[in-house]
Amino acid sequence: MKILILAAMDKELDLLINLLENPQKHEYEDISFWKGNSLNHEIILTKCGIGKVNSALRTLNLLHFIKPDLVINSGVAGGAGCPIGSVIVADALAYHDVWCGPGTEYGQADGLPLLMKPSQKVLDIAAALNLSTGLICTGDKFISTSEEIQFIKSKFPEVKAVDMESAAIAQTCLMLETPFAIVRVVSDTPGDGENISQYKDFWEKAPEKTFLVLNSILSHLK
Repeated sequence: MKILILAAMDKELDLLINLLENPQKHEYEDISFWKGNSLNHEIILTKCGIGKVNSALRTLNLLHFIKPDLVINSGVAGGAGCPIGSVIVADALAYHDVWCGPGTEYGQADGLPLLMKPSQKVLDIAAALNLSTGLICTGDKFISTSEEIQFIKSKFPEVKAVDMESAAIAQTCLMLETPFAIVRVVSDTPGDGENISQYKDFWEKAPEKTFLVLNSILSHLK
């Protein structure tokens, strides 16, 4: 299987590169990426950029150029009731900052379902591995207050985490009919007075957590 992995951070990227047999660095337009083999898969690794536009453009460019069988995005997220260190495999994605007007639901991208669904194959693997799953909501804002979390929960009571890229990657993959999966580790708890310092400190620890989960998923994919 040809798998594109979009990582959020350099340290995570470094760990993933170590998985590859004979990794080779390539350039495409302004994108640097690495290719190699691991666990009987052809793996392409790169960083996705911060925010909806950056991550969507990076995903779109590489979908056209590489034509992967599966896209996996990993990174950090703010917790919405989940403790720091929790790893969540998204079973649905939505926007917490989108409303396209009458006739659409809050959080729904025009022309797509409100809840965008990842690869069922990956979700089945997550279930077999007893990994936590749940809804991740995306918006172009770093969520830092309890009021912001409560607003998101008023629209999506089941939300587990919030980030700035996942739904945009999901939308891009759905529009290009490419299966995808999202893996996020909770780095901070919005509403806690220390959540910004939690976020900064956790960047040292997050890569290993998502790396272990990604490695487990890859080992079960066929």
